[in-house]
Amino acid sequence: MQEPHEPADRAIVVKDVRKRYGDTHAVDGVSLEVETGEFFGILGPNGAGKTTTLEMIEGLREPDSGEIRVLGLSPWPRNPRLLPRFGVQMQVSSFFERLTAREQLRAFASLYGVPQTVADELLERFGLTEKAGNRVEQLSGGQAQRLSIACALVHDPDIVFLDEPTAGLDPQARRNLWDVLRDINGQGKTVVLTTHFLDEAEILCDRVAIMDRGRILESGPPAELVRGLGSATRIAVRAGTLPVEEAAGLFPDAEVGEDEVSLTIATKDPSGVLSVLAGKNALTGLSVRGATLEDVFLELTGREYRA
Repeated sequence: MQEPHEPADRAIVVKDVRKRYGDTHAVDGVSLEVETGEFFGILGPNGAGKTTTLEMIEGLREPDSGEIRVLGLSPWPRNPRLLPRFGVQMQVSSFFERLTAREQLRAFASLYGVPQTVADELLERFGLTEKAGNRVEQLSGGQAQRLSIACALVHDPDIVFLDEPTAGLDPQARRNLWDVLRDINGQGKTVVLTTHFLDEAEILCDRVAIMDRGRILESGPPAELVRGLGSATRIAVRAGTLPVEEAAGLFPDAEVGEDEVSLTIATKDPSGVLSVLAGKNALTGLSVRGATLEDVFLELTGREYRA
């Protein structure tokens, strides 16, 4: 019997999927869709259910209930028609022992019947040519992550799954890896990313789903979610530029505060505040900060610390 297919513009469709471990609802009724060629992010604090959701979409775990279709096919039980079309980079990368970076990539290429020249091309594309003769344990964290993603791409998959790809990397390595991920998506690949770095998701993703306690709380383009929050814009000038009492009188509908560094005005009328400040020649040290995806995330998931 031929399996039904989803529309061509839907790479992934997840409908009311659930997964329990004892009394823990790891995934509790998740539904989402990912379009072909989209960069889609699944965000959430530790324990939100991101990795379990991703593993079920990849066919690594069986859902307790619900339906998952990837490229029109069911990923569970492990579907041999889907495996060549997936590229998977997991939270913890596993490499063959005692092999160099070039040998690692060539080994993965041979598993898929891909010419070894492709592996050598990927080394150059991912900036690893100079490290080709180094064993994995001799690579930096960022280099090892790039190698892991290169291994996931060696067979030219249609969908790339990335589970916390920049975890543990320093800021420079993270940003270098962002360029790699943009390039992957720019070549038409569908990319699904899990992360708890909100700046990363805001920069990279076309759309995101924010998860907590096994459920999706909100989804949509990052900018749209930020606009929907309706948060105040925070305008800051150098402390002492304007007396705080005067600022409070000028902006009665705003929240005004001052510390040793800045006078800050939180307002939903930023243009009006800026106009008044300009008229008083009080723009020294000006900075303007609107709401971000992090504000949306904290509004939805709360601010309490979680181990």
